[in-house]
Formats: sequence, C-alpha cells, structure tokens
Amino acid sequence: MTARPSAQTPAFEKRSWAPMVGLFLAQVLMSFNVAALPISLGGMVQDFGVPPTTASSTIVVYGLSVAALVMTGAKLGQRVGWVLIFRCVLLLFIVSSLMMLFGPTVAWAIGGQVLAGAAAAIIVPALVALIAENYKGEQQATAVGSLGSARAISGVSAFLIGGTLGTLVGWRPIFVVTLVLAIIVIALSFKLRGDKGDASVKIDLLASALVGIAIVMLTLGFNNLNGWGVLLATDSAPFVLGSLSPAPVLVVLGIVCGQLFFLRTRSRMRQGKVPLVDLSVLDHSTERSAVYAMFIIVSMEAAVNFTVPIYIQVVQGRTPFDTSLAMMPFNLTVFITATLIVRFYKKYTPRTIALFSFGLTTAALAWLSFVVTNNWETLPTILGLIAFGIGQGALVTLVFNVLVTAAPKHLAGDVGSLRGTTQNLASAVGTAVMGAVLVSTLSAGIATSVQDHPDLPQELVAQVDLDNVNFMSNEALEDRLQETTATGEQVAEAVAINEEQRLRTLKLGFLILAGLSAVAAIPASRLPKYRPGEIPE
Repeated sequence: MTARPSAQTPAFEKRSWAPMVGLFLAQVLMSFNVAALPISLGGMVQDFGVPPTTASSTIVVYGLSVAALVMTGAKLGQRVGWVLIFRCVLLLFIVSSLMMLFGPTVAWAIGGQVLAGAAAAIIVPALVALIAENYKGEQQATAVGSLGSARAISGVSAFLIGGTLGTLVGWRPIFVVTLVLAIIVIALSFKLRGDKGDASVKIDLLASALVGIAIVMLTLGFNNLNGWGVLLATDSAPFVLGSLSPAPVLVVLGIVCGQLFFLRTRSRMRQGKVPLVDLSVLDHSTERSAVYAMFIIVSMEAAVNFTVPIYIQVVQGRTPFDTSLAMMPFNLTVFITATLIVRFYKKYTPRTIALFSFGLTTAALAWLSFVVTNNWETLPTILGLIAFGIGQGALVTLVFNVLVTAAPKHLAGDVGSLRGTTQNLASAVGTAVMGAVLVSTLSAGIATSVQDHPDLPQELVAQVDLDNVNFMSNEALEDRLQETTATGEQVAEAVAINEEQRLRTLKLGFLILAGLSAVAAIPASRLPKYRPGEIPE
C-alpha cells in the first residue's frame, strides 16, 4: 500500500491557492466553533437559567458527534462525492449557527452542536481528500501544514473575538462569525475540483455502530474519571456498580467494542468487501508509528490547554481574555511553526524532525516544571511555552503529512477519518487524565500537609471535605473557611498550604508530560527516513 521513495522528486503542476483558502477557512470554522463554546458557557448559564454542567453539554455533544461519526462520514464522502457532501454539511453548520443565535432554550444550543459535530465529522476527512485531489508534491505538504496552523490561529482568534464580544455585547454574536465563515466556505467551494463519488461504495453499518459506541464509551469514561471516580464511585456518579465507578467500566467496554470493530473490519477485508475504514493505511510500522505519535502530540496539547486556563481562570481568578493573552505565545508559535516546517522537508527526514521536535517538547515541559510560578507572565514561563509550541507545531504537521503522503489518493478519506478519530480521542484522554492526575495529586498533597501542621486541628479539618479537593483561588478558599470555626491565623495557614500545594501539583503535572514526551521518541524513531518530497504519485 505504501509508496516507496523514488530516486528523483516528481514534478507536479502548480495550482492556484484559491481552493485552499476555502479548505483553510473550513478548518478555521470548526476550530473557532470549538474554542467559542467555553467562552459562551457563562452567557448560556445566565440566559437559559441552567447550571454550568448543563450548558457544558454543548461541548460534550459536539466532541461525541465528531468522534462517533467521522469514520462513517469518510465513507459517505467516497460514496456521494467529496465536493457535493462538503457543501451539504456546510449548510448544516449554517443551521447550527442559527440555532445558537436564536435558540430560546439550552436544548436548542445542544441540538445545534449535535448538528455542528455531525457536519465536522464529514468535513474532517473531506479536507484531507480534497487536498489530495487538488494539490500534489510540495503544494500538498504546505496545504496539509496549513490545517495545523488553522487550528492554532482559530483558538487565538476565538478567545480574542469571543472575549471581546462576550464582554461588550453577549455570547450569541460570537456565532455570527461561524455563520459568516460557513457562507464564505460554501462560496469558495465552487473553486474545488473533485470526483463525483462512487455509488458502489457500501457502508458497514455494524462497524459504524461498533466504532461509534466504542468512542462514546471511551470519551465519557475518560472525561468523567475525575468526577465519577478513577476506581471507586463518588457521590456525583450517575450510577454505581457495587462500589465501582462507572468511568473505568465505560473505558473497558469501549476498548472491547473497539476490538470488535477491528475484528469486523479485518474480516470484511479478507472477504474482499468494502470496510468502514481501510486498515491498509496502517499496514506498515511507519504509518502506525505516525498514529501513535499523533495521539501523544494531541494528548499533550490537550493537557496543556486544560492546565493553563484552569490555573489562570480558577486559581488566579482572571478572565478568558487574560487566558487568551497568556496562551498567545504558545498558539502563535504553533501557527507559525506548522506553516513553516514544510520548508525543512527538503533537507531533513520525518524521523529526524520528529526526534528533534519531541526532544524540544520534552526539554520545554521539563523547563516549565522548574520555572513556573504563581505569576504566569514571567519570561522563563513564556519562553517555555514558546519552545513547546515550536515542537508541537512541527509534530502536528509532520505526522499528518507522513500519513497523507504514504496513502494512495483514493484512501485520503480514510486517512482523514483516522486523523479525526485519533485527535478527538486523544484530546478527551489528555484532558481527562491530566485533570484526574492533578486533582488526585493536589488532594494527596493537601491531606499530607494538613497532618504536618498541628495548628490545623482535626476538628477543623473534619469541617472541610478533603475527598472533594479541587483547584480554587485563595479568595474562594477563604470564603469556604469562613463557614467553619477557623480562626484568622488558621485561615491564613490553610491558604498558604493551598497555594504551596497548587504550585507543586502544577510543576509535577508538567514533569509528567515531559516524561510522556520523552517516551514518544519510541514511535518517532520508527518514522520514515525518506523525505516527503521523494514520495511518487
């Protein structure tokens, strides 16, 4: 399946970048919508009169829709034709934006994000397939790189535009941006060329159901490890299996369904039938290594994107706009690096670039674990985020390029669906596991510190639920302790312990991520030695 390097780089006809503008904006559309949802939560809570957990369901249902439907979406694109189905699902995004703008209840907002997720499940593989059909050689590598940079710039713009609109006007006008973007992308789609589809392509409904159930279970399981309990059920668990938390049970069941999906897919391939996703895109160790590396990269990015905002907003009590400014060095660096890294493909192999980049992310995360303080705007911290962004931007583009250039054009949709599934699952796992690790570490650290401070008696500790310790600001902790019998000196001591343990937990979190990044050298060492420009058509 995989094309082997040739002695000479083939010459390809240069095409206009006008079609790529539409594909770039389609990626911006999806990423902006995702980044806008957390900013809108406060406004939705106020407008709809619902608790934050209900409003946050908009984020959950979007991610679940994308992850569960992306493989089926790839097959629909092959059957109907990529350009036609691309335009159709953009109409779904328009409907979604209108529901967010005018919906009278939170159910409308949740429904709107279900539609947006379903549309994104087809847009994700469509972007890869349409790039493969419209660009070749160096242009293709640049086009693929732009998708990674689009994700980064969308996050920055969503925080800046969304934070400004949310402060001055309200949360709904944020989705005027997604509405306008969807209309522009539809207009630009008429510059795209693509085949008319293949009606003979069959969709394996059983495999579609298995992979959908597997991803939903894995996502729900990992996302609720902290809330429902890593092993034993907490009071917030929706149900209890004996004393066991449903979160790890869902993870195990998700893995089982995933294995059944692979068995079903391999069986159909042996019988000569069309599978839901062609696993031949993973025939060689280089392609599998690219997927493993992609999972690690995205999970690390999700962990950092979870850790930094929660520390700035929850611990420091600052606004989403302040968070966007703090994350600006990282996001801009990812954007620039993802765009420019393709220039190095002519001189260095994927293996060399990956090993260097993972080395850089490891050093950056280890550096952050030593230099980060309660003041996020220090120069050493900013330099650490910039270094991590350089490695991250290079890796996201590189491993995606390895998969795209290794697969024949007719399997580009399968590569796109594989990318979508990997990224969404890795994002959920990275966020959830990092949250569980940080909260567990913080809880253990505070419990140990309390025992070491005899001036905080057990009678006082018993009035505070240490089983539900979480990140909170000094002001929030002081307010909570005012409801107890704590004296002024004891409140000050408790605040000092909380501040010390928060920072220690944050440092440990970065050190754990540095270890994960170092382990990634294993799959990175198995990436191809050839240069992407040497791959023949």
